[in-house]
Amino acid sequence: MGKILVVDDELDACNVLSEFLTEKGYEVHTATDGLTAISKVSEIKPNLVLLDMVMPGIDGLEVLKKIRKIDPTIGVIMVTVVAEIEKAKKTFELGAYDYVTKPVDLCYLEKVVEVKMLDSLC
Repeated sequence: MGKILVVDDELDACNVLSEFLTEKGYEVHTATDGLTAISKVSEIKPNLVLLDMVMPGIDGLEVLKKIRKIDPTIGVIMVTVVAEIEKAKKTFELGAYDYVTKPVDLCYLEKVVEVKMLDSLC
């Protein structure tokens, strides 16, 4: 069904999303920091990245910019506790597909992931 990279510095959040998406049939990989995420994007070539905005070191916006340079066709959904309109606008300007706030509505996430995956696999 496709590969997803879940990036979040909170291990519990990473595990919850990973387990949920694995149960839905996706091949899921995880990273807990920006540098590892960038490396894994190059290595596994995911169809979709669920990317936390606020992380120590390289934040989600910088990771998003680097993902766009590696492969602009990879779908990126920003997942964050930060519900700021300006930050959301910036992520869309940089090519994010969606912006989801925590706590994540798993029903909504399932639908948006499904739609983006269908788009990326066609």
